[in-house]
Amino acid sequence: MLRIAIPNKGTLSAPASQMLRDAGYRQRTDPKDLLCRDEGNNVEFFYLRPKDIATYVGSGDLDLGITGRDLLVDSRVTATELLDLNFGRATFRWAVPAGTLTSADEIGGKRIATAYPGVVGSYLAEHDLKADVVRLDGAVENAVRLGVADLIADVVETGATLRQAGLVTLGEPIMQSSAILIGRDAEPPAGASQLLRRLQGVLVARSFVMLAYDVRADLLEQATGLTPGIESPTVSPLHREGWVAVQAMVQRADVHRIMDELYELGARAILVTDIANCRL
Repeated sequence: MLRIAIPNKGTLSAPASQMLRDAGYRQRTDPKDLLCRDEGNNVEFFYLRPKDIATYVGSGDLDLGITGRDLLVDSRVTATELLDLNFGRATFRWAVPAGTLTSADEIGGKRIATAYPGVVGSYLAEHDLKADVVRLDGAVENAVRLGVADLIADVVETGATLRQAGLVTLGEPIMQSSAILIGRDAEPPAGASQLLRRLQGVLVARSFVMLAYDVRADLLEQATGLTPGIESPTVSPLHREGWVAVQAMVQRADVHRIMDELYELGARAILVTDIANCRL
């Protein structure tokens, strides 16, 4: 039976469970449950602290897990990123008091406060820099003001909290993180490829919609130039002479622009349908 770790709480928990439901897997109904067995798919889900998931997978006690890329790097365990799940995105950045450092190259020898010492340590090693890393569990923005550190490394969203602490971001992001599926550095266990295909199907379904429309046959080439589909659009003759019906998958982000352009071209009965899941 495939054994998979899922975040039991936090910002990754609910989206991870919903994605697995969309992929056809059973999930817990009580948030207090620590185990959910999906007999139909031969899978066991273990609900664990997000920071512990990489450790369990890296040790081989569990086969796969959903966690953040930042948490995988911070754990410093041996595990492999298998798939970016496209939610839970976060940006890690340096932040310093305004008017102090001007480049990330200047952080060598400084005191850096962070809740992610593994992420910071990896960056320092990669860039051949040495600094004193001060581990804090939260509210690292106050570390500089309280004299604990010279700068911080933390997740930055709007930057409002940094500004309140008199800090500004420095240089390029340390890391772009998101929820990922991870596995062991070994031969994938039975059932892993099926899970991967299903999750990829969910990702595609969330990014695309099915667009259907009617258009004159003499305009078909121009219309399908706007909607080429994944491989090729489906074209069917209509009872109305000289017209055809077209179906094609298009990027969800582009659908309104494409609908407008199709209408201007002369297409009519333009319909958009959500895609629940797919296999390509």
